[in-house]
Amino acid sequence: MLPFSDEDLIEPVKTSLEAVLPMLKSDGGGMEFLGVKNGVVYVRLIGACHGCPSSGQTLKYGIEKQLKIDIHPELTLVNVPMGEEFDIDKL
Repeated sequence: MLPFSDEDLIEPVKTSLEAVLPMLKSDGGGMEFLGVKNGVVYVRLIGACHGCPSSGQTLKYGIEKQLKIDIHPELTLVNVPMGEEFDIDKL
């Protein structure tokens, strides 16, 4: 169980995501932060990252790993595909 509320996690998560954004941008991609709910961070890959065959590896071994190092080892990351509706309040 995480010792933080979802609200407590928002700013640290944004800061951690900003640290990995240059890696995505260098390949023509990007990422949108959508929110945090129950220790799950929701993002949307955009640009060249959207639909990239390596995006799953990037999410798990790049972005999620960095979140776990920077904040807490129990955080998880979920990519919400483009075109899919997302409302954090309905989770």
